[in-house]
Amino acid sequence: MKSIFKELLHLQLPLILASGSPRRKSLLESMGLEFEVIVSDFDEDAIEFTNPVDYCEKLARSKAESVLNLTEYPAIVIAADTIVYLEGKVLNKPRTELEALEMLTQLSGNTHSVFTAVAAANTASDTILVKHKETKVTFRNLRQIEIKSYISTGSPMDKAGAYGIQDDFGATFVSSIEGDFYNVVGLPLELLYSMLGEI
Repeated sequence: MKSIFKELLHLQLPLILASGSPRRKSLLESMGLEFEVIVSDFDEDAIEFTNPVDYCEKLARSKAESVLNLTEYPAIVIAADTIVYLEGKVLNKPRTELEALEMLTQLSGNTHSVFTAVAAANTASDTILVKHKETKVTFRNLRQIEIKSYISTGSPMDKAGAYGIQDDFGATFVSSIEGDFYNVVGLPLELLYSMLGEI
């Protein structure tokens, strides 16, 4: 498929996605872009939380830099990190079904923020950009049977905040969003497009 994005951005270097996320991979493919996937091995626990913006931007930058060290040819490396932030707490990917239950119960009936930081690094010019977006998401009041049924599908277990707005059932939890939908999925395409043009 011919990519209008590649033509408009005048991309001369190959792209590398520093993420194993199937959602980010799918979003890049939807733009018609060709890219290689090299999953970052950066230890996310090495970053200490200070505030949501600083935290997710440091994570995205660190992921990009870890893949830069593995790249043997000029390329543009794209990395991202998404966090769910509610009342001063970061809700990462749940480690157990009980954690998923607790997270979704906390999100029920409340508004939370989703922050996604994107890092774009050009190995040829040795430059790296890091920017972020915030989207506010409001959940309707969820019944426990809905939460447990959703968890039984296994879908919440690889997602920050234990839900996917793009999921068939997870989407029904959301009563409204304020901001970029794709930011909640995990890769704000408008921001990425702007950054690729800039870098």
